[in-house]
Amino acid sequence: MTPTDRHGGRHRRRSAVAVLAAAALAAGMAPAAHADSGRTGNTGLARKLVREVKTDNAWRHLRALQWIADRNGGIRASGTRGHVASAEYVESRLRAAGYRPIRQPFTHDDYEFHVSAGRVVAPSARTLHPLVARFSANTPDGGLTARLAVVPSGTDATPGCEPSDYAGADYTGRIALINAGGCTNTVKQKAAAAAGAAAALINTNNPNPDMILRTRLTAADVKIPVASIGRGEAEALAADAARGPVTLTVDLRGKAKTVTTFNVIAETPTGRADNVVMLGAHLDGVTEGPGLNDNGSSSAMELETALQLARHFKQIRNKVRFAWWGAEEHGDLGSGHYVAHLSEQGRADLALYLNFDMIGSPNFARMVYDGDDSDHEGAGPGPEGSARIEKVLTDFHGSRGLPTVGRDFDGRSDYGPFIAAGIPAGGETSGSNLIKTAEWARLFGGRAGQSLDWCYHSACDDLRNVNRTIFGQLGAGMAWATGRFAVDTSDIAPADPAKRLRTPAPKLAVHPSMDED
Repeated sequence: MTPTDRHGGRHRRRSAVAVLAAAALAAGMAPAAHADSGRTGNTGLARKLVREVKTDNAWRHLRALQWIADRNGGIRASGTRGHVASAEYVESRLRAAGYRPIRQPFTHDDYEFHVSAGRVVAPSARTLHPLVARFSANTPDGGLTARLAVVPSGTDATPGCEPSDYAGADYTGRIALINAGGCTNTVKQKAAAAAGAAAALINTNNPNPDMILRTRLTAADVKIPVASIGRGEAEALAADAARGPVTLTVDLRGKAKTVTTFNVIAETPTGRADNVVMLGAHLDGVTEGPGLNDNGSSSAMELETALQLARHFKQIRNKVRFAWWGAEEHGDLGSGHYVAHLSEQGRADLALYLNFDMIGSPNFARMVYDGDDSDHEGAGPGPEGSARIEKVLTDFHGSRGLPTVGRDFDGRSDYGPFIAAGIPAGGETSGSNLIKTAEWARLFGGRAGQSLDWCYHSACDDLRNVNRTIFGQLGAGMAWATGRFAVDTSDIAPADPAKRLRTPAPKLAVHPSMDED
């Protein structure tokens, strides 16, 4: 999942259906049969898929992705052999089930990491652990040695974002230490550079003091070398600086490059080609770890859903198209490429899009993408029909006594390009580095005050990081929505594609707020 749990939006309370179902369970009553807002003639296939899409089988796909990562340097990032091998695994299973998967190639800018190193020179020597930012400017070979200058944050919600944040202190030739938040890190480094700073260290500022999230800069606006450091090291540096001068050496170097990668697309041979139901999950991970929750979890469950759906090709009324996106971790580039290259008719033929990103978070919240947003301020609502997709999923989980909360459409996963093109969207996630609230801990268990995934974009995002319970629960929701919409989308989009209003395909661009990998 691309950054920052990115994910500081407001979140709705659980749906009324979920509350009532949970209360019924507490009273010893059995939950109602799977609800679908009064629509009973369209759920037969959905019920079958929920039974047939088994967690154990999807877990085998996850194990395969772990095996692939282990044999490819521990990563499955876009443009690497680990990503290609992951795609080959998905494609081989799809072909055996009767699909004809294709690859949709595209290229994107990337950054080759050469050196990320740092140390405190004075007052007492110790090693630092910076992560050079993607598209950072380079320090000289051997590094840059300079005094540390801490950018004050206090109660400021936008630390290091404004020129005024640097007033009253000398940053000329110094290494600026800046807290995260309030604006993109590209903006922070521009402001620091304008104040004379020679380099910048960005505090990841996660409750886990050792977590370091690599930042991604907008290449055209890069002025100085930039790296991320963990909260523990940042706080220690700030404490040292409060006692007196601190001198650092940072060695931050890399090189821009162009990468060729691809999406994997497969669809059912049956069903209306002018009323397509599309599912997507990104198959790529980050360069810091194997990416088993982010996003092997959704990729594996989507594969198992496609394999089980293949047993029911004759029951499908609407063509179902599956996508395993490339380069999501670089700013939703695979899904953006796909949508941008759809014809006008191709956009009109898409009845809806279902997105799944990180469905096995260890400290999870059970989240359904919020297609309405009418009850709070936040990111804008999805296109017409998105709220209905949300209700189908929340009703399903509610019928099982499982409360859900809404997840804002903030443009930071692969649904973004579809929403921009006017296509109804929905789906599920269990969260990345968003911090669990006390209310969520009461609803879902787990640890309040900690990330929903404490291995987000880290080396420890391996198979042991995936929570099997939420993986199975959200997988059942995926199966339900797939089967339901494969038969009936009449409450989501007009049956006649000519009556569907679609905006022009959006230009390919990285979301401006995506400043973490």
